Amino acid sequence: MFIRKKKNKSGVISVQLIDKSSGKYVVHETIGSSSDEKEVAALFDKGKLRIKEIARQQVINFDVANEKELVDLFFNGIKSLRLLGPELLLGKIFDEIGFGEIKDRLFRHLVLARLCYPASKLKTTDYIFKYQGLNIDVESVYRYLDKLHSSQKKRVQQISYEHTLKILNNQIGLIFYDVTTLYFEAEQEDEMRKAGFSKDGKHQHPQIVLGLLTSAGGYPLAYDIFEGNKFEGHTMLPVINGFKECYKIENLVVVADAGLMSAANIEELQTNQYQYIIGARIKNETRQVQEQILALGLKNGESTVIQKTEQSKIIISYSQARARKDAANRKRGLEKLEKSIEQGKLTKKNINNRGYNKYLKLEGQMNVTIDKQKYEADAKWDGLKGYMTNTQLSKDLVIENYMQLWQIEKAFRIPKTDLRIRPIYHRLRHRIEAHICICFCAYKIYKELERQLQLKKAGISPEKAIDIVKTIYQITIQTPLSNTEYKRLFLDKNEQTYLLSLFNL
Repeated sequence: MFIRKKKNKSGVISVQLIDKSSGKYVVHETIGSSSDEKEVAALFDKGKLRIKEIARQQVINFDVANEKELVDLFFNGIKSLRLLGPELLLGKIFDEIGFGEIKDRLFRHLVLARLCYPASKLKTTDYIFKYQGLNIDVESVYRYLDKLHSSQKKRVQQISYEHTLKILNNQIGLIFYDVTTLYFEAEQEDEMRKAGFSKDGKHQHPQIVLGLLTSAGGYPLAYDIFEGNKFEGHTMLPVINGFKECYKIENLVVVADAGLMSAANIEELQTNQYQYIIGARIKNETRQVQEQILALGLKNGESTVIQKTEQSKIIISYSQARARKDAANRKRGLEKLEKSIEQGKLTKKNINNRGYNKYLKLEGQMNVTIDKQKYEADAKWDGLKGYMTNTQLSKDLVIENYMQLWQIEKAFRIPKTDLRIRPIYHRLRHRIEAHICICFCAYKIYKELERQLQLKKAGISPEKAIDIVKTIYQITIQTPLSNTEYKRLFLDKNEQTYLLSLFNL
């Protein structure tokens, strides 16, 4: 390639780039023309720059003969392929919540990995190496868990609380408490890991009890762990009192399921001046209260208030949908009992008040039968639901607030399924607590992702969004003509582009 000046009959000079690669002189490009010497000189300099630009470009004839050369050029220039989607979206939310204030990069990697690839710590290090290019040995992770336990647990809960306070317009007066059990892939117990009633049905495994406190909407606020054989009702007050003391919050309304409430718990809540909304065990009330409830004659959607004591009242509601569900569940329980009796599986030890075993009775010479009268008498309770409270809230607001307990049930379901918080493979208490801390942080990011998707009316779930970001890679290419590296996102699906555009990424 060279520059040629060509003068026509009128004295106008054209500055041209001439290509002789084919053996013939071919005008590749005309830079410009002029009769003024200064302008011609400027065009000549411009032509020199243009030749340099062309020289930096790899000129390939895109015909079939050179297709392999083109492909080889591309792949030889690839320097790295990195999974970037999780960092782009989940890392953004991680920082927006405030977890970026924790400067430990390993903490960030462990939390994002828990959202995208929940697994053991050994498999997590494999994931980080394969998809992030970071070589972290599992012993480094264990050493970090020791540090995390002592330095970050309180900070993580503080950040989560402050962010939740912000998105709820500085109003956290309603708190929800529930517990679950987390089992271990181990056989031997210790002072923390104890056999107990397992909500996962893993009664043969040692376990711990996890208590979780959330706000309205299911946003996590605080948590604590307890010995596996601890009665779940005894875990509530320590967590709530610790939360109240830490953030100096007054006038808290505690919402909890009936299973957590004993007479002692209710008395302690009132002594500590907590307001509460709890599920009422209406079948366990006094005969007088039971007769009053059954005489109400409520219709579908109706509710009423029964004053129990000077401080507390019971709100009773009736739902036809709930009645159909209660009847179906009771029938299913009866059929299961009948089948067990036919197979001779029920004995005297099965006669107790657990579930539908309450319909069993002994006849004659220690024969176990079903008390049909007791079964039929239970039908009059179908569709009735009770809520005990000492608040001054309206009955409709009490019911509405209690119904939000499904959010905390979801809060346990997601970590157990999507985040795979259990089984736990750690043995030392501080590493167990560090593992829970990472899962707590991951769940907070999940909830914030869910909230933002709803605000944006995205039409996709958090699970779907996480699946999409796991397909977004960044490719780094270096051209053979320079040392410059070019980074591009590899996007081959509309859903990837849509998700990134939603979050301005």
